[in-house]
Amino acid sequence: MPRDVDDRKRRKALRKIRKAAMLAEQGLGPPLSDWEKQFLEEVEERIEKFGSAFHDLEKGAADEALSSLQYVKLREIDKKARGKGKSGFKSKGGFKKKPAPRVRQLDEDMEVEPDPPKPSKPTLVRASDLPQDQAPAPKSAPKPTSRPKFRVIDGGAGDN
Repeated sequence: MPRDVDDRKRRKALRKIRKAAMLAEQGLGPPLSDWEKQFLEEVEERIEKFGSAFHDLEKGAADEALSSLQYVKLREIDKKARGKGKSGFKSKGGFKKKPAPRVRQLDEDMEVEPDPPKPSKPTLVRASDLPQDQAPAPKSAPKPTSRPKFRVIDGGAGDN
């Protein structure tokens, strides 16, 4: 069932769709994809048949011929057909593209060293089997010491 859509808005939407299709045929920009061509045809057909290309009123105003997302997509197709690029943050001057981070390759400065030889299994060697020059010195037992004696140093906090 057709919805009451402002006649001027319906004609305006049809004019924009047809103009975008005409510009795409002229080949000023890259060719439209199959999906974009199908989108233009279906939206034009719905506007002519129902007066609007969308049914859900949450997607756009009741007196509009195109939903908000359909309008955005139509503008993108129109820009593509005219040969202009997509507008994004960088063309508006909002966000600047960050430069690539400077990364240092850690392995550039290092020389490649051969793998160290694998250690063999440890063996038990007795001190008596070692030659005299390699024999460990016998450890002397520490002398037992008495407790340290405390001394009082003059000039402390208690002396006034």
